[in-house]
Amino acid sequence: MPGNVSLKNVPDDMMDKLRKRAKRHHRSLQGELMAIIEEAVSPARLSVDEVESHLRELRLETRDESASWLRELRSAR
Repeated sequence: MPGNVSLKNVPDDMMDKLRKRAKRHHRSLQGELMAIIEEAVSPARLSVDEVESHLRELRLETRDESASWLRELRSAR
């Protein structure tokens, strides 16, 4: 069951910025706030350097092995 959130005493300048941001993204204010909250609670994306570091930790030795691993990750989505 969806919940409700209420935010009080939002400064006028912040409200103006949120409304402008929502307009830029062609969303309602509520839609924009939902997008902001969704982004905040979603898993962080890794940088290229972080991905490279993780792959090194896995000690993938051949291109075939790494390609197979990537295919497996994609199919799990």
